Amino acid sequence: MLNTRTKAGVSALIFAALARPVLGFDLPAPVTDEDYLTVSMSEVTLGQLLFFDPILSGNDNISCSTCHHPKLGTSDGLSLGLGEGGIGLGPSRVADQSNLPEHRVPRNAPALYNLGAHEYTRMFHDGRVEEVDGHLRVPIEDGFFATVSGVLATQAAFPVLSPDEMGGQVSENPLSKAIRKGQFSGPGGGWDLIAAKVAAIPDYEARFKTAYPAIAFGRDIAFADISNALAAFMAFEYRSDHSPFDRYLRGDEAALRDQAKAGMELFYGEAGCAACHSGAFQTDHAFHAMGQPQFGPGKTLIFEQGARDEGRFRVTGQPQDLYAFRTPALRNVTLTSPYGHTGAYADLRDFVVAHLAPSEALMTYDRAQAVLPDLPVEDWEVMNTEADVAAILSAIKVPDRSLPEDQIDALMAFLRALEDNPNRLGVPETVPSGLAFEK
Repeated sequence: MLNTRTKAGVSALIFAALARPVLGFDLPAPVTDEDYLTVSMSEVTLGQLLFFDPILSGNDNISCSTCHHPKLGTSDGLSLGLGEGGIGLGPSRVADQSNLPEHRVPRNAPALYNLGAHEYTRMFHDGRVEEVDGHLRVPIEDGFFATVSGVLATQAAFPVLSPDEMGGQVSENPLSKAIRKGQFSGPGGGWDLIAAKVAAIPDYEARFKTAYPAIAFGRDIAFADISNALAAFMAFEYRSDHSPFDRYLRGDEAALRDQAKAGMELFYGEAGCAACHSGAFQTDHAFHAMGQPQFGPGKTLIFEQGARDEGRFRVTGQPQDLYAFRTPALRNVTLTSPYGHTGAYADLRDFVVAHLAPSEALMTYDRAQAVLPDLPVEDWEVMNTEADVAAILSAIKVPDRSLPEDQIDALMAFLRALEDNPNRLGVPETVPSGLAFEK
């Protein structure tokens, strides 16, 4: 077993003790190996192939990497993605006219950087998968979740069950039929069907036996093994902690240029960004209502009317959580456009300005900012409904403010100093299924 990045342990511990006070704020301590999950390379290399292999989808045409590609900052370059029924990669992805998607994916594809850090105990924009006091909380009750390695592996089990993401539409394939019936685990369930497809490929069977000794001794390959391998790969591949900011925290004073240092002082000082974007990865992992414009299909139940997305409220039922979404981490944020839980802003600077004055930004939002492939669906129901806009507006708990242009420039320089786009194993040339995938 090994950590996700090999470093000089003694030096890392010394650097971890460093935390420089800046304008009354303490900078986070440098990240060390101890902050991350421990993984094995047999799991990691297996997970890499699974991550890029469309075999995990109902129609054998979509992989995890379709919406989380390293070329696109582990996201997809779209405000709201096209899963099933889409063709192509990133902003060039279009709807398949012979098999039109029924809906867009309802939320922006989040980046995957540093999800293998121990502090990541909540997944998805609304935190509906989370670890609380050592126990998993998930949207559905199923014994399957007792068999996965943790919260990251749990998260990896859900996209395959979404008809719009990877599952496929009703009656298109055995997986989509199982999803429609609510059969997720057990014989004939969605996870079981995918595991059977994977297990039927000799190369995968051999790799699973190497990664998980119990399989070598006769246990069947289960979807939990697939989830665990995917989690190991993401933890290893997308660990990002060698940016100029990281090097500065580890004692390299020259790693940050003057403008980036000024931005850092603003970020952790009078601009107040660190009130929410705190910690080693610039997130408090909490949920805040920041008045982001809403469009697309929303996140309502099948029997409900409208296209709202009420965020964390749908997990907790607490009124204070209405329209609140998780604080995004900012590592490699310069690579992960568009921004916001709906990807409402294509430009990072525009998003920063809007974030400073969320009420004004909501009321003056330019819909041309959204990156949405053509699809014959109604995208703007919420923004066209006065009551819905008023509800989003009323949930905002921070006042509007502004900063001078030179301070915005400095903040942008600091955000660029958080960039460290890891590419360890990279994109494989082929996958064991032999299926084509986006490179």
